Amino acid sequence: MTKTQTVSTTVSDPDVSAAAAQFLSPVVLGLQALTINGKQAHWHVRGSNFIGVHELLDTVVAHAGDWADLAAERIVALGLPIDARVSEVAAQAGATGVPAGFAKSEVVIPAIIADMDAILVEVQAAIDGLDEVDLTSQDVAIEIKRGLEKDRWFLFAHVSE
Repeated sequence: MTKTQTVSTTVSDPDVSAAAAQFLSPVVLGLQALTINGKQAHWHVRGSNFIGVHELLDTVVAHAGDWADLAAERIVALGLPIDARVSEVAAQAGATGVPAGFAKSEVVIPAIIADMDAILVEVQAAIDGLDEVDLTSQDVAIEIKRGLEKDRWFLFAHVSE
């Protein structure tokens, strides 16, 4: 005879799960928006440094998608859902300065940096808010901050003097 055992999908205290979701959800939505806006910029960037910026934007997009997945999977691992459908991302992420069509890199890069800066505010709030609540979720936010700041630096180097 085979015995079946049911395992709870919740691995954490409900208060910890709620806090992680509260702080990581805005990060997920911001990173999803950066993925979309970054790809828009990637397709339409123009200028003498086209190839470098075009390829760097692809890297930024890939990283943003990976980090969104990391944060979303942390929330789900704690037993809560995350709503990151395009409609929710659009509603929560706010306006972006990324142009709808072709634009010089001098316009595109600052717009993407502004999007990154808005996400970094949410990431820092997550780091601060999770400090006393859930160090594993805080570690996720720290990892995202470290990588996002590096990608921001690479982009900023294209427009700084």
